[in-house]
Amino acid sequence: MRRTGVCRTGLMQMRDAAMKAMPTAWGFATAILVAAMFATAASARAQNYPWCAYYAMGADGGGTNCGFVTYEQCMTTLSGMGGFCVLNNQYHRPAGPSDQRRARHRTHKRRS
Repeated sequence: MRRTGVCRTGLMQMRDAAMKAMPTAWGFATAILVAAMFATAASARAQNYPWCAYYAMGADGGGTNCGFVTYEQCMTTLSGMGGFCVLNNQYHRPAGPSDQRRARHRTHKRRS
């Protein structure tokens, strides 16, 4: 039985095409991974709340949730479970119109 070089040539061409497409596929996968990392980082920064709940879960400790707007909301969540609420030391209040108005009032001088 004689072999022809047609199949071997076809396989070599397919392998060469796959090798040429490989950097493009890696670049595309890398771009998707980087975009996902930035999207995750942006959503993590968006969660900025002033109160944290520390759940009491026995000797092994418990969970932490820093997603509460008010102390009352935090304590209501812990009701029946045990734990305590503390101010979030990572919280930074977003700047808003009230900050600008307050700063403007500080600059006024009293009349004598």
